[in-house]
Amino acid sequence: MPAKHSSSPPAIAATLRTAESLCSQRGKRLTPIRRKVLEILLAQRRSLKAYELLDLIRDDQQGAAPPTVYRALDFLVDEGLVHRLDAINAWTACLDAAGEPHDLLVVCTQCGAVAELSDPALSRQLASKVAAAGFVLSGHETELRALCGKCRLSAAPQAHSHSHAHSA
Repeated sequence: MPAKHSSSPPAIAATLRTAESLCSQRGKRLTPIRRKVLEILLAQRRSLKAYELLDLIRDDQQGAAPPTVYRALDFLVDEGLVHRLDAINAWTACLDAAGEPHDLLVVCTQCGAVAELSDPALSRQLASKVAAAGFVLSGHETELRALCGKCRLSAAPQAHSHSHAHSA
């Protein structure tokens, strides 16, 4: 079960201190812009697209430009502090950067909520299936597209199933 994470100011401050410590241990620097990007992602408690982040950063730093945000996001992803979500072209804060690794990210395609899960046995099984098909996974995280409980309830009246089959 994923750990609950609070978006309260003390919880965000504690997570930012952990991020500072991790960067320092690795000989890296959590610059003010990197810190601000991480703080915004933690406070939002959902994934954000780069331009949403840029708009929020401009509340504090009027001259912030897209390359600044993208460089900060690249750094934060490289340091394991933020997840890049290819499924929805967005980013989300890693809520357990100093804890156990998580290999499954469940992404709500409607609201952008993310659950960080860990199932090493399932990941090994998936890697084995991928290898049997002649491929090698290029990352250690697998994204699953889904609807969170809240979005599923609001979409229930128009829900429909979609099956997709391939012949062998």
